[in-house]
Amino acid sequence: MSVVINTNYAATVASNNLAASNTMLQKSLNRLSSGSKIVTPADDAGGLAVSLKLSAAATRSGAVSTNIGNAVSFLQTQDGGLKVAGDILNRMGELKTLYGDVTKTTSDQANYNTEFTALQLQLTAIATEQFNGKSLFGTTTNAVSVTEDGSTTSAITLGASDLTSTASGGVGVVTANTTSTSLGVITLTQITDALETVATLRAANGAGQSRLGFAASLLTTNKANLEAASSRITDVDVAQESTQLARWNTLVQAGTSMLAQANQSAQTALKLLQ
Repeated sequence: MSVVINTNYAATVASNNLAASNTMLQKSLNRLSSGSKIVTPADDAGGLAVSLKLSAAATRSGAVSTNIGNAVSFLQTQDGGLKVAGDILNRMGELKTLYGDVTKTTSDQANYNTEFTALQLQLTAIATEQFNGKSLFGTTTNAVSVTEDGSTTSAITLGASDLTSTASGGVGVVTANTTSTSLGVITLTQITDALETVATLRAANGAGQSRLGFAASLLTTNKANLEAASSRITDVDVAQESTQLARWNTLVQAGTSMLAQANQSAQTALKLLQ
């Protein structure tokens, strides 16, 4: 082997190997300190893109879960109003029955009718109740999106709960024209039909709450799966990476030692000149 001064090939090779090992060591340190397998987009450009989409979908799933929770709160508040409306109609039916007692005087009937009129006004007030500025009762249906992609085909439509309808069986029959619709005019059938309508509305309300509950459970599961899928792409395997860290750390130390020895090899040429 030639002994030269200008070129130290061994030192150059050792230096290149040391630089490569040091680069990998720094990468392992960055991964372990950040907990992420993809420190820069160059580490896995395609995986980073997929991970971003999965993370965004998981975030939207959490937002949809919040919306569903608010919709359930809306229905629970609505059901509270329907329950009170049912209690009022039940009391109205009782008043109508007592009103028909042949032993009651005109004054007694007037007293019953006073309470009946007050209950009519309360039913009317319930029909105007709101939740965060949105009417609890009316003729408008509400569509609740239950998927993170905002699909309308899978949205849950909550039926209208109308307490003002004057159609046959409508609760509005009992409250319409409060000043003229008295116990002497209204029939027990009209009251019981209105009560049955309220019962049906409560059943629909409960069905909506049940379906929203299952939709929320599905979203929770999907969100966890999306986060797990993203984790498999971006999160570092600490056990595996710590092994690589030990490897690169050893190579850096060995490379440093070998570079020092390669640099000393030039001293051989100087000894020949003495």
